[in-house]
Amino acid sequence: MTNQMTTLLEIMVRLRDPQHGCPWDREQTMLSLLSYTLEECYEVVDAVERQAMTDVCDELGDLLFQVVFYSRIAEEAGLFDFEAVAAGIVAKLQRRHPHVFGDAPIPSAAEQHRAWEQHKERERERRSDPVPQGQSRALAGVAQALPALVRAVKLQQRAARVGFDWRAVREVLAKVEEELEEVREELPTGNPGRLTHEIGDLLLATSNLARHVGVDPETALRRANCRFEQRFAAMERMVGEGGQRLAALTPAELESLWVCVKEEEKAAQSKG
Repeated sequence: MTNQMTTLLEIMVRLRDPQHGCPWDREQTMLSLLSYTLEECYEVVDAVERQAMTDVCDELGDLLFQVVFYSRIAEEAGLFDFEAVAAGIVAKLQRRHPHVFGDAPIPSAAEQHRAWEQHKERERERRSDPVPQGQSRALAGVAQALPALVRAVKLQQRAARVGFDWRAVREVLAKVEEELEEVREELPTGNPGRLTHEIGDLLLATSNLARHVGVDPETALRRANCRFEQRFAAMERMVGEGGQRLAALTPAELESLWVCVKEEEKAAQSKG
């Protein structure tokens, strides 16, 4: 273990010290840390997508601290420690890469991905974890806390492994159109429960379409959000230069401005 890793573990011990530690750190539990852990994960994603390498290094440190924090809480309870966490992932990586650490032939990246999933499936079967009543064994283990789009794709991938999947993209597209039509039919009712149900089905079908064409829907939506933010900021700048505010414009003027921003964006991209 490196000196810096040893120092980090020692710092965590001091922060949790019952007598001289930090009051906030002493009060934390695994459950109380969950929101911070999710936040740190997303901050890593954000830094990577921005290609801000200084920030990536910083955010990875914050994420590593979360691992150390959980490990220390577990060690205090006599459950496991950081060494066990590290040993577990070492063993898992070696077990799931027999083409690197053993004599298995080296497959392609696609074949390796399939082999990885097969290894995971065998490990789940060996554990024989009980499946709660009403839940599927084939879909078990897909974490509930995942972002909804990420979880949708993972559930669909699990179902596809047992043959429950569309055969062609055109079939998935037809399903998206079917779900969109059901939303249209429900709109006049104004029933919040039914609209939530139908829009949920539409989003699920759309995520399935993304999976079939090799697009990560979570990444696609994050990038669409970024584009929306950039275009909206451009609208604000354009209106501000004329001494106006967006709120003072009519819906038609706002739409025209939005189209103008998109056209300027296309022109800039074509020059680049």
